[in-house]
This record gives sequence, C-alpha cells and structure tokens, in this order.
Amino acid sequence: MENIIEIFIYIHAFFGGIGLITGIGSIIVRKGKLNHKRLGKWFTWSMIISSAISLIIARLPTHRNTFLFLVGIFTIYMILAGNRALTFKSVKKTEANLIDKLVSGTMVISALLMIGFGITGLLNGYSHAILFLFFGLIGLFLPYGDYKLFKNTLKNRKLWLIYHLSRMLGALIASVTAFIVAGMKYDTLWAWMIPSVIGTVYIIYWIKKVKGKKKLKTA
Repeated sequence: MENIIEIFIYIHAFFGGIGLITGIGSIIVRKGKLNHKRLGKWFTWSMIISSAISLIIARLPTHRNTFLFLVGIFTIYMILAGNRALTFKSVKKTEANLIDKLVSGTMVISALLMIGFGITGLLNGYSHAILFLFFGLIGLFLPYGDYKLFKNTLKNRKLWLIYHLSRMLGALIASVTAFIVAGMKYDTLWAWMIPSVIGTVYIIYWIKKVKGKKKLKTA
C-alpha cells in the first residue's frame, strides 16, 4: 500500500510542478492572447489532476488528513470557478446554470466544515487549527463573490474578468503555497498564510486595473 501511495505522491507533485510553472507563465505572457490561453489550459488541467490526487492521498491509511483534503477541494473550486467565470463573457449567457451553482455550493459546504473544525480545534488547544479558520473564512467569502457575478453580470460585464483573474490567481497562490510547504519543507503557520496575504494584494492590484479600463470585449 505504501508503494502505491508513494506513486500517487510523485504524480501529485509532478502535476503540481507543471501547474506552478504554467501558472507563473500565464501571468508573464500577454493576457488574452494564444500563449496565455494555452498556458491557462495546462495550468487548469495540471492543478485539477494534482488536487484530485491529493484528495485520494488525504483519505488513505497513514496519510489521512482532513485539512489537506479540504484544501484540495478549495483549490479545485478556484480552478473551476475561474474557468466558469469565462462563460459569463458571452452576452448570450444571462444567468448562472446548475454547474455554476454546484461549484459555488460545494465551496460553501467545505468552507463551513473548515470553520467548524477550526473553532473545535482552537477550543481544544490545537494552534494549527487557525489554518482551518483562515482558509474557511476565505472560502466562505469567495462564493459570495460568485453570487454577485451571477446576479449582476448583465449590469457589469467586467465582472467575468475580475472573477476569472481572482480565482485563477488564487489557485496559483495555492500552488506556490504547496511548493513552499511540501517542496521546501517549511510547514509552518506563516508558510501557509503569507503567500495568501501577498497574493491577495496582487489580486487587488489586478482588480483595480481591470475596473479602470473603459471597455471590455464580449463574445
């Protein structure tokens, strides 16, 4: 069994590495162009595969880890939500469909579980439980943003790009965090939290930049 788990870990790390490289690459190249779209697809599939495998590993004997399991769901949510936001670019799409709602709803449930585990852990003196609360509160806030996209996309066509950027950059933050914690072996509270703090500042910068543009293309 341990040999099988080790293979899973290597595959998980391999695709996580590809996700990290292609994610950084998609930021460097010009947005909206062919290279950006290609790198975005590689980033999407690499992160989904890596995160899906992490869900399996986190439930296997001797590697059971509820926090990593929920973080895996968090990462998959950001990738899916980031790609679903692109569908709102088209003026033909006037409202959220079932898939959009299921993606956001799954994140709400996961976030509530994180918050519950965080509160319980802190009450029992487990200091690292603050990570459950940290990511749980972020995870609860993001679907609220999805709701705003679903409700107001007809009034503000910039929203699809804002939410696409924020969710995909959020997934990249998750990739960077995984590299620091697992790859560089810095499994500390600060290692888990600092990439999210710095990344959030970068996301805010991009949101303000997008809002400053006069017009966005629609399909």
